[in-house]
This record gives sequence, structure tokens and C-alpha cells, in this order.
Amino acid sequence: MAPAAVAPTSTVDLSTYTSGYLKTSHGIQHDYATTKIGGATDILAKQAQQGVVFGDWRDEFFSKGYTVVKGAIPREKADGYRRKALDWFSQFPFGFVVNDKSTWTQEHLPVMMNGGMIMNYSATHEKWVWEARCEPGVLEPFAKLWGTDELLVSFDAVNITLPGRKDLKWSPWPHVDQSPTRKGLSCAQGIINLSQSGPTDGGLQLLTGSSALFDQFFKEHPPKPKAKDAPGQFDWYGFTLDDIKWFEDHGCRLIKVEAEPGDLIIWDSRTVHYASLPKSETIRTIIYATYTPAKLATEEDIKLKADIFRHYEGTTHWPHCNIFGQGRAMRGDTICPGERDEPLEKPELTDQVLKLAGVKRY
Repeated sequence: MAPAAVAPTSTVDLSTYTSGYLKTSHGIQHDYATTKIGGATDILAKQAQQGVVFGDWRDEFFSKGYTVVKGAIPREKADGYRRKALDWFSQFPFGFVVNDKSTWTQEHLPVMMNGGMIMNYSATHEKWVWEARCEPGVLEPFAKLWGTDELLVSFDAVNITLPGRKDLKWSPWPHVDQSPTRKGLSCAQGIINLSQSGPTDGGLQLLTGSSALFDQFFKEHPPKPKAKDAPGQFDWYGFTLDDIKWFEDHGCRLIKVEAEPGDLIIWDSRTVHYASLPKSETIRTIIYATYTPAKLATEEDIKLKADIFRHYEGTTHWPHCNIFGQGRAMRGDTICPGERDEPLEKPELTDQVLKLAGVKRY
């Protein structure tokens, strides 16, 4: 079943663009001209070039740059993960109460990027997050896509976006999560959807057809150095209003990807995308989870990934390279007093978890 799409009434509005990216405690920033590309990542690109008809959701992924795998997690289990997520979100020492909207302000919340992405506080290593990552229906599509079940998983963010916040200064941040110097289809990102994502709910938006124009765009528009407040990791590039108009002039259109609790959204990392804020009363609740073959990782990156796991830190959307630690949450110029050295509930260190984390070899 193809995800429904809502056509835009106008072009993407970036006229009031303000950065929502977070200051990290380590201050490292990798730029395109100086960073080494690690790992061979042409497996998906070769499949796309061959034009094979699979007869399943992969056809939509390769042709459109995104897809929704329905029912990757049974609805009852997805609802249970959502309850765990909101319970976890309520245990910060800032006074947030999920049923009291007067507490839905930044002073009562953990530090988040663009009003929802939680990349610190050991969030990515909570037991319920790891349990969701290990769901068979989440792992199987990535194993099918890559042709192997020997996978690594990203230590990626949790997103809990509260609707109707009056204190949030928010605007679109169109970007891709693949460096302009990395050619071809190299990574497929994932969202484990735990809340309803209909037309008015918060969720993923993307420019259809933009992945196929990735190489052409950067051939015509050589990548610019990163802005000082841009994310520090290598595999990320942000776009301006003029850039977006170029994609629209080449036939791309903005859509809102619709999904239900338990669905898995997979998209090409070259697809221009960003989130939409909830217009409904639904609290957006998702886990970002991307999987790639373990064999793509260099020894250097495997060691770094394992070390980050032992410190319960988050990284990026990429599991096998671009291993960029997110550091500690900062409130202004100081580390947030609510930061944690470990999860509230540590994951069970099963054989599967340790292999997905890069700690144990396949």
C-alpha cells in the first residue's frame, strides 16, 4: 500500500528560516573538502541501476526514494512502545507533566533539536528503544534491502514532538543526510512510527524525485562550506530557498508521508526532507533507526562505534560510517543539569544487541 501524499499549496517557505540545530559539547565539525569517505556503499546504487522488479515495497523505494512498510510492528506492541516513550519523557527533572499543557515549554523539557529530536541523555540506548530496534518486522525489510541479515544499527535519536507549543521558534530545515561528495544511493534511513501520522499530524515531509537529482544538483551547485551552526557530521547538507526552487523547477513536489503506529518508513538519504509540526493534538512519537551491512564498516569505525555504545552516546543516521558522537546536551554554554551517564533502564545485552551495536562480530 503506497503512502498517501498531500500536495503543497505553494513552494517550501524558508523565508523565516532559523537554525534549530544543537550546540554539542565537543564542538567538532567535519567538512566536505577534508573528510575521508569510509566504507564501500554501492550495494543499493547497483540495485537501483539494474532496474530489477521486486514485486514488493522495494519497487516504490527505488522508484520514488521512499516507502512505508505497513505493520512492521503489531499495533498493540507499537502502542506499548509509545506508552514507554511518553513515560520515559516524563521522568526528566524539569517538571514536565504530559497531561498539563502549561508544562509543555522548554524550561520543563529536555534539550531537543527542532522541537522534538532527543539526541542526548542516553536516550538512544534505553531498553525500550533497543527492543523496538530488534523487532523482527523492523529488521527484516533492511535485511531484504541489503541482501544480508548481518547488520549494524544507528544509535539514532528519539523524537517526541508536542503539538501546539507557543514557545517554539520553528521553521523548515530542508536537508539530505548524505554528503554531496558521496555519490549514488548509499544509505536508506528509517523511522519506526509509534504514533498516527496523518495529514495534520507531525511527521516526515520530503521532496519527491529529489534523490534522483542529487548528483545533478551538486554538479551544477558545488557544495558550500558548512555554516557554523550546521550539524557537525559529514553526511549532512542543508538547502536554501533557491536550492529548493531548483528542485521544484525540476519536477519535485513536497509531500507529507502518512503512516500508522507500527509502520516503518524507509527513505533514500539523498531525498530532501524535513519534519512537519503537529497541527492535530497527537504527540508525534518515533524512533529513528537505520541499518546497514556490518561488512561496510572499517575497523576504525567499528571500534569507535563500540566505544560510543559503551558510553551510551548517540550518533547519526548512519550505522557503519559517519560515526559522529552527539556529545552532551547543552543549555546555553553549560551541560544540561538533566544529562545522564546511562539510560534509566539499560538494554539487555543480548547477542543480537551486541552485534547490531558493533561490539560483537558476526
